[in-house]
Amino acid sequence: MSGGVDSSVSAMLLKQQGYDVTGVYMKNWSKDLPGMKCPWAEDLADAKRVAVKLGIDFEVWDFEKEYFERVVEYMLSEFKAGNTPNPDIMCNQEIKFKLFFEKAMERGADFIATGHYARIIDGKLARAVDEKKDQTYFLYRISDEAISHTIFPIDEMLKPDVKKLAEENGLHNAYKKESMGVCFVGEVGMKDFLKEYIDIQPGEIREVETEKVVGHHEGAVFYTIGQRHGLYISGNVGEVNSGLPYYVVKKDLEKNIVYVSRNLDSNLVWVNELELKDIILKDKKINNLTVRLRHLGELIPATLEGDTLKFENKIKRPAAGQSAVFYDGEICLGGGIIL
Repeated sequence: MSGGVDSSVSAMLLKQQGYDVTGVYMKNWSKDLPGMKCPWAEDLADAKRVAVKLGIDFEVWDFEKEYFERVVEYMLSEFKAGNTPNPDIMCNQEIKFKLFFEKAMERGADFIATGHYARIIDGKLARAVDEKKDQTYFLYRISDEAISHTIFPIDEMLKPDVKKLAEENGLHNAYKKESMGVCFVGEVGMKDFLKEYIDIQPGEIREVETEKVVGHHEGAVFYTIGQRHGLYISGNVGEVNSGLPYYVVKKDLEKNIVYVSRNLDSNLVWVNELELKDIILKDKKINNLTVRLRHLGELIPATLEGDTLKFENKIKRPAAGQSAVFYDGEICLGGGIIL
């Protein structure tokens, strides 16, 4: 129970369905950052208040050390390598559906439950009914064992209905604002978070075709391949006097240079295939494969050949370190990390 409405309603539904429910708040982060007070104490208070309202047992499990070692350090190492990792995916793999799951099983639980928008169909992870909130992109790396012992109580619900149900049942956090920051850290932007742990130096933005300096950046690790916005070039954001936008096509971290191009036909921006690593396949069936390259992104038809995803049409190259997640209809087949 995170203190938010989704996990609160999930606990309420399980209680109504006759389950013996224990609410658990995972304390994964408590450090304040410059200009941002970590909301963990307030979230804990909200979760505890809901547990009291529901009349269920409530505990706090501290995974702060493990979260830093398994999620934050992974994230920092990937950024230092020039990649753009997804901490939410790693948090689910290593914390929620590993440490939390294992401890719950050791404590005698039959199932764990979370407020994720996702379904389990015939033992397989599947997209939620609410496509606008579907979170399977973040869940593709959780183990089959964890899935077999997981319940998603709001799997068939739409977000507005979840809020309405919370209000009708007197849950005080029915319309609590959702946190949009780093997983478990609070509403802090990735740039502000990275500044606390990585030595950031400003540098040049150069046009890849000419090596001409066309602007300056705040730190090369902040920029991702294909990025258009946030480029301070020739006094404008993301464009030059010609009106054509620049895109990030390469980074040289040793020299601290970000390279950009206006050539949209460049293979540095548009590609027909993607190389993947750490591929997870939860089902041997890969016919009718569609792929999501970002959370709630378009489902793109593709073919998986070994560790290579091939597309019929060129796609805008996603950032290395992000995930490509595979689907067969509604079923999530797995995914891999983009090289």
